[in-house]
Amino acid sequence: MAVQMTDRRIWAVVLLISLGWGTSPVVVRIALREGLGPFTIGAAASIIAAIGVVIMMLVLRRPNLIGRSELRVGAVLSVVSVLIPSQTRNLALQNASAGFVILVNVLIPIVTVLFAHFMLSDERIRPSTVVGLLLGLGGAGILVLGGDSGIAEGGNPQLAGFFSFIRVVSIAIASVLAKRYSGQYSVLGVTGVQLGLGAVGLTASALIMEGVPDVLTRVGALSLLYVGSIGSLVPLGLYYFLIRHVTVTYSTVISYIVPVVAIFTGVAVLDEQLQPGILLGGALVVAAVVTNDLLRSREARQQAG
Repeated sequence: MAVQMTDRRIWAVVLLISLGWGTSPVVVRIALREGLGPFTIGAAASIIAAIGVVIMMLVLRRPNLIGRSELRVGAVLSVVSVLIPSQTRNLALQNASAGFVILVNVLIPIVTVLFAHFMLSDERIRPSTVVGLLLGLGGAGILVLGGDSGIAEGGNPQLAGFFSFIRVVSIAIASVLAKRYSGQYSVLGVTGVQLGLGAVGLTASALIMEGVPDVLTRVGALSLLYVGSIGSLVPLGLYYFLIRHVTVTYSTVISYIVPVVAIFTGVAVLDEQLQPGILLGGALVVAAVVTNDLLRSREARQQAG
């Protein structure tokens, strides 16, 4: 039986995940400022996260958590949940602010529901999702075509939007797959496999595209450590715990909180800008998700009545 979202433990998990994912893109931009490349950041963060999982297994004395199911599910998720999202996020953050990138990611709940309709038998698409998706795509269009990147120099909102949308689709597919096979695998085991395999792929990409970094500053090293642990390992593990207790649709409430964390942290730490295009497009994207949820709730009440 699914745990209700009003349960304190569920909300605590939601908050921790949101803080980790919300601050992570800001820290990635700090690492970029320190001269680290996007591929290198992705590789180092994944290696740190993978090492963290191994340490957790040893501490818990549960080295046998990885079986056939964990290998199968983890291998797929290493691509759609680690490799693609990590690279596309970092590439997007080279071209736009953390707030810009995260606002595009607000589309994840609606896109997730869309994929859930085709991949999960108990989560069907409703008219509210179609309305929300159209509204959200309109907001994303304003974000991408408005010309505002949220950073003073070197911004490219079109390129950032392209990479961000690929990330949205990849994460949506990963969320639905994780839910589809939940109960068939160990959360810690799958997290370890996907981070481990993802780290291998990301490291190979980093060596090919950027080589070994010439200099690693203290701030750069701390940034990598933060992104790999607080920004990746902790929220990812907690997220897979969460979706085993709630539906995919309800677990996407995280997307309401993450943009707020990212925007305010980016403005406070990196002096990122809330430009008109970002405000208007972001407001429309958020409105799309809120509208989708309100219409979905009304449809559910009508069916119950």
